[in-house]
Amino acid sequence: MFTGIVEELGEIVRTTETGGDSALVAVRGPLVTSDARHGDSIAVNGVCLTVVDVDSGTFTADVMGETLRRTALGALRPGDPVNLERAAALNSRLGGHLVQGHVDGVGEVLSREPAAQWETVRFRLPGGLARYVVEKGSITVDGISLTVAEVGDDWFSVGLIPTTLKLTTLGAKGVGDPVNLEVDVLAKYVERLLGDRVGGGDR
Repeated sequence: MFTGIVEELGEIVRTTETGGDSALVAVRGPLVTSDARHGDSIAVNGVCLTVVDVDSGTFTADVMGETLRRTALGALRPGDPVNLERAAALNSRLGGHLVQGHVDGVGEVLSREPAAQWETVRFRLPGGLARYVVEKGSITVDGISLTVAEVGDDWFSVGLIPTTLKLTTLGAKGVGDPVNLEVDVLAKYVERLLGDRVGGGDR
């Protein structure tokens, strides 16, 4: 479990195919590897990955084909920056919202509108996800917990403060670039519970 508060802007070191359609990804992140051990979880652009090995500020993780197909990780190349966050500890502050690290779909940057103290960025929503996104609700974009400013049938927008622009990958994302999206898991549970009640005839 994560909070969507990026700890470090890391970098893809290399991606090595390991047979089939899986890969071994090496990521440089001195902060997140400072106490990392084999089996720990680290979110990379919002994707929960399991640490296989740690060496001199770089960790490696196995990425299955399913993950490569359903997220934007497959498009990353050596040198690309990535948002990194270690799994949350039970005694830590929940600065963002509950993030699982399970990507629901890949969106893309539709537009950017700079302002004096912030920037409004609009993203495309993949089909089927709009019902989980509400104005002033939470959404995770490339592992960053953000508050939805506006939402349409197939898009949503957020306001990014200077800190987010400077310390995460969103500062350099251009129109058309893919992003990993994870909707608020609470919305999915509510939908499931209400669906079961209605389906069972319980009002």
